[in-house]
Amino acid sequence: MKVFANLDPGGYQPHPLHSAERIWPETNCYVDLWIEVLSAQKLPPEAMLGFTLTQDFEGDQFTFFKVPLEDLEALYGIRVTELAIFDRPERHVTEQIGRGRLSLLELDSYYLPDTRGLTYRQQHGKTTVAINRLDLETRELDYFHNGGFFHLAGEDFDGLFQTNAAPNALPFLPYTEFAKFPAGYPGSKELRETAWKLLRHHFIRRPAKNPIRAFAEVFPAQVEKVAERDFSFFHKYAFNTLRQFGANFELLASHLAWLNSKSFSDAEKQALRISEVAKSTQFQLARAVTRKKFEPLATALDPAAEAWDLLMADLAVTLGQAREAA
Repeated sequence: MKVFANLDPGGYQPHPLHSAERIWPETNCYVDLWIEVLSAQKLPPEAMLGFTLTQDFEGDQFTFFKVPLEDLEALYGIRVTELAIFDRPERHVTEQIGRGRLSLLELDSYYLPDTRGLTYRQQHGKTTVAINRLDLETRELDYFHNGGFFHLAGEDFDGLFQTNAAPNALPFLPYTEFAKFPAGYPGSKELRETAWKLLRHHFIRRPAKNPIRAFAEVFPAQVEKVAERDFSFFHKYAFNTLRQFGANFELLASHLAWLNSKSFSDAEKQALRISEVAKSTQFQLARAVTRKKFEPLATALDPAAEAWDLLMADLAVTLGQAREAA
């Protein structure tokens, strides 16, 4: 049984939002997953990205941006809620697949072959996958993860679901959601109108103060502490800071271009500027950690902070004009 019957990991083509030519070809596991799930249904994932305006600096990291579930329902009619796990997780997943529902589970990337060369069989880590097909007898499944659609089987299946755990081991209770899909999806005009409304809604919810400037104030001191840790910690720090806001604003640029590239041309440029600065600063971060020289980081983020101010000022005007026209 499959949720989406015509999908084959062997011939799957990722959405252009995951093109290798982008500044950040992958963002984070949750948003990347939904980009591909929506694309598999011939729906534009760009429509859901207005929520990226709300990203803030949380003191030790940037907001791990996730599409609000209410946005998925408002835009596409997809309802997502938590799935209670009181039996073996794979049995719950099988039941939901039979009902045409996609299950999203937080699992261990150590057993995900698509992360080969990164975490696969090297490092344990929490990540979200969406299971399209699961076969308990052959111990295999097809799943959405990051920027694609993949297959695994055998020992990886056993590891993911802890089927060989000792009798006295703690129960395996991963956080799980499941998605219910509507009988039909809205047309392109309705989808675009809803996306406009959500963009205005999220603009009102934007941070009161510039989050990149707030990060820049503590960035050099944080990096000094990172440099004292094992180098593997550098990757975790970079992922949760520079990559999160860099990828976030590249997705915002794609959203604005999808909505109206002419009206949002200046805002799109500023969003891309933020993303580019985050990428270049990540290289500076690696050098600073290696050489233990942190002074250049003091001003590295200034162009991105300035771009954030310009971006929000431009959106205030454009969305105000759009409201008047509406």
